[in-house]
Amino acid sequence: MKISEIKEMSTGDLVERVNAEVVNYNQVVLNHSISPLDNPVQIKYLRRTIARMKSELRQRELTNK
Repeated sequence: MKISEIKEMSTGDLVERVNAEVVNYNQVVLNHSISPLDNPVQIKYLRRTIARMKSELRQRELTNK
């Protein structure tokens, strides 16, 4: 997910998406520990996407104060 797409989302949608992506990330990591994934780089992309979304949420939080 690109930063421009993240910035267009509303705060409520962004919070829901972060929670969904964290659940997805945890599931992928668990599946990878049981049997290797075809594309293990997917874990890195999920982690970075979550970080981008959390950074945007934090930035919105700081600008609203």
